[in-house]
Amino acid sequence: MAFDAYDDYEQGEQVRQWLRANAASILVGIVLGLLLIFGWQQWRAHQQRYRMAAATQYQVLQQALQDKNDALATAATERLMKDYPDTVFATFAVAGRAERAATAGQYAQAASALIWAEQHAGDSALKRLFELRLAQVELAQGQPAAALARLDKLPAGTYPGATQALRGDALLALKRTAEARTAYAAALAAFKPDAPERALVQLKFDDLAAAGKQGS
Repeated sequence: MAFDAYDDYEQGEQVRQWLRANAASILVGIVLGLLLIFGWQQWRAHQQRYRMAAATQYQVLQQALQDKNDALATAATERLMKDYPDTVFATFAVAGRAERAATAGQYAQAASALIWAEQHAGDSALKRLFELRLAQVELAQGQPAAALARLDKLPAGTYPGATQALRGDALLALKRTAEARTAYAAALAAFKPDAPERALVQLKFDDLAAAGKQGS
């Protein structure tokens, strides 16, 4: 028992000596650990507030569009681009601006907005979608060769139905009718039977097929 008590005393004394010798290092480690935990929590809270502010601004934009308040919609979009450029809300806001510009026939403005959206989109699928929209704008601007070149750069399998349909339109504008018919056929194979785009592509394909028979 005496030896056991002595061993316990020796071990306890060694621990106390080690603690005294390393007290400063231990304290620094504890403080750093607490700072890291606190900093992480603060960063997460900041990110949460940042996203909420962006979402609120996007709601302002949507309400302005619903109210047909163009000045407020423009201001809300500009603020999203300036203050929250790395959020999906800014990307969607600018993509919406591009769509409205294209509908109004303002293709230069639409292209500019789509380029911004593509550059700031964090998701690769969104980036490819904006590239596809840019090709549509280029075709609408009377630049089928540029549209076709952009489509050629898209990874294989990117929105196959829409991509092949647009490729067919570009090829048709370039008078490459046989290739256009092949592209339309590929689009029809890619679209689901109930896809709303399918009817128009089928019509274009049938027209080319009929023209081909008459030409022969």
